[in-house]
Amino acid sequence: MVASNKTAISESSSAGDTLLKLVIGLLIVMLLVLQYRLWVGEGSLAETHSLSLKVAEQKEKNRFMQQNNEQLAAEVKALKTGLDEVEARAREELGMVKPGETFYLVVDETP
Repeated sequence: MVASNKTAISESSSAGDTLLKLVIGLLIVMLLVLQYRLWVGEGSLAETHSLSLKVAEQKEKNRFMQQNNEQLAAEVKALKTGLDEVEARAREELGMVKPGETFYLVVDETP
């Protein structure tokens, strides 16, 4: 009876060791999979850093475009509200001369 008890205990202990080794192996595999995703896979640290750089670059572009839009909006407002801006544009771009004014063209001779 004692010998069969020792055999039963030995077999149950052996099965418990095998199960423990299997669980530890499974946990190690899960850890490796999670580490792979952290460093290389989708949503990895490298990808997150790359996306952060792209976001910062896009924010800079947006800031520049916002300033440009504000400048254009101010120009449109000036053109809609006053004739002074329209007159200045006509003088610069179209060469407008008022009656009684004399137009002088100064030519720079440096090439």
